[in-house]
Amino acid sequence: MNLDRYRQILADLAPHHARLVAVSKTKPEADIRTLYDLGQRIFGENKVQEMTTKHESLPTDIQWHLIGHLQSNKVKYIAPYVSMIHSVDSLSLLTEIDRQAAKHSRIIPCLLQIHISGEETKFGLSEGEVIAMLNDPAFAALKNMQIAGLMGMASNTDDEQKVDSEFAFLKKLFDTLRAKYFADQPAFTELSMGMSSDYHIALKHGATLVRVGSDIFGTR
Repeated sequence: MNLDRYRQILADLAPHHARLVAVSKTKPEADIRTLYDLGQRIFGENKVQEMTTKHESLPTDIQWHLIGHLQSNKVKYIAPYVSMIHSVDSLSLLTEIDRQAAKHSRIIPCLLQIHISGEETKFGLSEGEVIAMLNDPAFAALKNMQIAGLMGMASNTDDEQKVDSEFAFLKKLFDTLRAKYFADQPAFTELSMGMSSDYHIALKHGATLVRVGSDIFGTR
């Protein structure tokens, strides 16, 4: 683990009032405890089973963020405790999150994952798809989930101009959606973008949650 890097990332985020999601996927619980003891509370996991196992044995005030692709049939396992789901990419998934949250008398904060890169391997909604979803009467009927903002993953490239334009697009879409669909919902504040290699660019475009793993925990 690189604790000096951890402290540097926190220092980079502070002027922007952004928060760190420490991406702890595949890393042992001892590493999470080390950061926890330094005050870190938000941890990001990709896989439901791994996150649930860690949740059961680590301190209860940890905020677990599911940042990987989520299948509808796995929602029930995280509904009792998950703090935020970053990777909502369909109305059917959102409907299942709402249904499972209701069983636990919870409202689960969610981010809509937007496809901003040119890479087909990445998940996410297009601009047209997210607008269609927000206009769907079935969306309006959901009461146990809360759209807290957007999430996006930029292209995996050294071309900083390309990454910059992708984050700029996500910020513009965020502002557009907030004005049109969430003007009366103060919870719509989160812009989850930026990882180890590009979080400096994401911060420039208003990221509020930055997902960093390998820079802190080491390569996987």
